[in-house]
Formats: sequence, structure tokens, C-alpha cells
Amino acid sequence: MGYYIGIDIGTSGTKSLLMDVDGNILAEATAEYVVHSPKPLWTEQDPEDWWNATVKTVREVVKKSKVKAADVKAIGLSGQMHGSVFLDGKGKVIRKALLWNDQRTAKECDEITSRAGGREELIRMVANPALTGFTAPKILWLRNNEPKNFQKLKTVLLPKDEIRRRLTGELATEVSDASGMLVLDVVNRCWSKELLGKLDLDTELFAKVYESHEVTGTLLPEVAKQLGLTTECKVVGGAGDCAAGAVGNGIVKQGIVTTSLGTSGVVFVHSDTPQYDAQGRLHTFCHAVAGKWHMMGVTLSAAGSLQWFVSQLCTELLAKKGVDPFGVINAEAQAVPAGAEGLLFLPYLAGERTPHADPNARGCFIGLTNKHGRGHMSRAVMEGVAMSLRESLQIVRDLGVPTKEIRVSGGGAKSPLWKQILADTFGQAACTINAEQGPAYGVALLAAVGDGAYKNIEEACKATISVVNKTAPNKNAVKSYDRLFPIYQGLYRSLRDSFKAIGEL
Repeated sequence: MGYYIGIDIGTSGTKSLLMDVDGNILAEATAEYVVHSPKPLWTEQDPEDWWNATVKTVREVVKKSKVKAADVKAIGLSGQMHGSVFLDGKGKVIRKALLWNDQRTAKECDEITSRAGGREELIRMVANPALTGFTAPKILWLRNNEPKNFQKLKTVLLPKDEIRRRLTGELATEVSDASGMLVLDVVNRCWSKELLGKLDLDTELFAKVYESHEVTGTLLPEVAKQLGLTTECKVVGGAGDCAAGAVGNGIVKQGIVTTSLGTSGVVFVHSDTPQYDAQGRLHTFCHAVAGKWHMMGVTLSAAGSLQWFVSQLCTELLAKKGVDPFGVINAEAQAVPAGAEGLLFLPYLAGERTPHADPNARGCFIGLTNKHGRGHMSRAVMEGVAMSLRESLQIVRDLGVPTKEIRVSGGGAKSPLWKQILADTFGQAACTINAEQGPAYGVALLAAVGDGAYKNIEEACKATISVVNKTAPNKNAVKSYDRLFPIYQGLYRSLRDSFKAIGEL
């Protein structure tokens, strides 16, 4: 029997799991690390932390599962998208990696748009506009602000692909994650020589591109020994965390949407053809399903907003032994009616991606009165995130893409209240499935496909994933949120200029 490992290089930590060919999880492990923020809205990490976490968690799942090393046939890799690992000619990391939620590159986004010949031309070439989180602006930022480091630059890798390099010695990526670098011709699934030429960047900076299930290499001898595996163990392309999470939720055919409530929030829909929003509000990327695409909207601070609320404004709960602070605030929020009695929250703690693409956007509570307490505020945070995700879902619906079933996942979806709020805000049942491990599970399935255990990822998902629960919308709450939604949307428009002025202080 074959066994498969999925590794997800997340923002707060790395998660590894080991499953059998039927999708049953035998072991999982997590290791955390820190995010560095040298300036406001700047975020960086040390790739060495990712590697140490990978080694620790893989060793742990191999030990826990008690499977024979030779029976672990393949590894799939997932990771936070857009992050930039800058390597010199000797394969040494030049500086800390800039992350997906880093907002320092607004000027570089303008430069890319100008060099491309305008926003429409850029979308024509790579199916997406220039956004601060993407990788290409980070490369230009290095060129414009750290010229000595840029002179050393030989290769740019994404976070999971740096781990691939350490595992196999190969410089490789795959289409779903590469789509978020802003230099991939998404329609033709290859690097855009046209855009790279306009940006004066060499195609040699980038790794070879594979489909997500394809084998990209095998473990190096010293690495296999370190992990307790063999050199016969394959490493497949894997996927960016959003596409990997979608695979882990069975979003591999048209009509099914997934909403993820992780640190960031994602609305993700499968597409058989490369459709894109002409206004560039949604991302259009290659899917981890061979020859398919997806559309995606992103809320930069989803469950991250609630984490901020608890860590910064509920410190007395954190200090109490034996108290689950999230359990307490969920109970308090449950006692507050839909709409939080007129209190709204804009979840723009790290700027915003969809639909505004505004690094200057700021989080705020609006409508506070002396009647509002902690329960109102925590509910408003949950509702604000749900409203932000609804904006992405509304664009998908307006484009005529079917949304027959909505599946929810991520840490925030473990809250029955938040899942109910999503169902009420979307006006559609929120479904959960039998697998809750998200991206790590998705790339473990891709590893099984790459090893030949399944003929394709559609077959693998059909065999292993099923809906186990549906949270139906409450009709009265749906009406409340339908009234609230246009008010929520209008707040950003009213505050946009103020956000920009604040950002310039």
C-alpha cells in the first residue's frame, strides 16, 4: 500500500499530514514560526524557518504513523502564495522573503502597469492587474530599493518551491502558484515573455513550470535520511494554498464554490475555461486541475481579523487559565442579533485585495454607541468578514458563473456561529465536508495522482471527499444582511480618500 505526505507552508506555521491511498489521515503535525514586520504593513519571513518546520513536521508524521519509509511514495507541496524567495548564484537566500500581505510595492505596481501599456494590456497578458501582494512587484521593489541585493539575484522562488529545492535540488514550480507571480501567461500556462521583456526581467530568473500533479523530482539522499524516508519518494508540483485548499475541498468541477476562513479569506470557483473579470477585481489563475482554471477573490484579513480582536482587545480572556477566549467571544456574539444592532466592521487590517485592491484601506468599527459591548464587536468582526467575502461571491454570480454549492473551510469555519453568518450573508447553505485539513490534504491527493494511484485529481476527490453537513440560511437573518450589504459596500467608497490621506501621514 502507498502512503502520501502533504506539506503546507503557511503564514503562521507549517502543517504536514500523512494519508493512505483511500484518503484516511494517519498522522498530522504543525510547527509555528514568526512573521517579521520591520515597518507598518511590511511582512517578511526567514525561509530557514519554513525548512526547519518542514523537517520537524515530516519527521513527526512519519514517526507517528509507523509506516515503512519505502511505503511513502510521494510528497505534495502547498504554501502561502506570492512570497518572494531571492536566491543568489550559489543558491543562498539573499534576504528575508516578502510575503503575500506585504504592502510596500504600490509604486512598483504603477510601474508594472505603465510598462505593460496600461491596465487592460496587463490583464490581456497575464489575466490579472498588478497588486501589491503579487511577486513581480516585489522583484521590482528589490531592484529599485536594494540594488546591491538585486545584483546578486539569480533565481526567484515561491515559498513552497524553496522547500522543493531543499528537498530535491530542483528549481521547479507549478501553474497554480506561478499564476500569482504576475508574470505567467495564465491562458497558455507558461511564463509571459512579452511582459517580462517590458519589465526588463530575464526568464532565467524563474523555475520550470509543471502541472500540479506532475513529478518534479525525488528526495536528495541526505534529505531522505534526515526525514526518515527514501530517495525513491517523489515530489509532485503541488499547488498554491488556495488551489490546494480547493482540491482538498473537492472543488474540481464547475458549480462548486469554496469559501476559506483562514488568516486571509478566499472565495474560489472552478472554471473549465480561462474567464476573467474585465475590471480585474477577481484573480484568474490556473487551477491545480490539469488544463483548468479558477477565479478567486481574497479578503486579506479574515480569521486574522478575529485573531487581532482577541489578541489586542480581549487580553483579560487570554490571561485566564482554562478559558478558551474564542469560545467566550463566540458565545457573547451568539447573544447579539444579526446586524450587531447597527455596528459594522471593515476588515481592512492589512489593506484589501478584492474588490478594492487598495493597500491604503484601513480596518475600522463604524456605528459604535454606548449600547455596544464586546459581543457586538466580535459579531461585527465576523459579519464584516462575511460581507467582504460576499463582495467576491457577488462578482462571481454577476459574471454568470454557477454557484450551486458553497463549501466552507478553514479555522474560522469551525465556529458554528460564523458558519451560520456566512450562510445568512450568502443566502445559501454553507456545507462542510469530511476532510478539514485543507491545503495539506489537497496536495497529498495530488501526490497520490502523481504516483499513479488515481488517473486524475477528479477521480481522487470523488473517491475521498463528501459533504457531511449543511448549515441552512435563516430567512430573517438573510433579510437583515441583504439590507446591511449595500450600506457596508458604501462605507469603503465614503472612506477611500480618507484612507489614502491617512496612509500618507
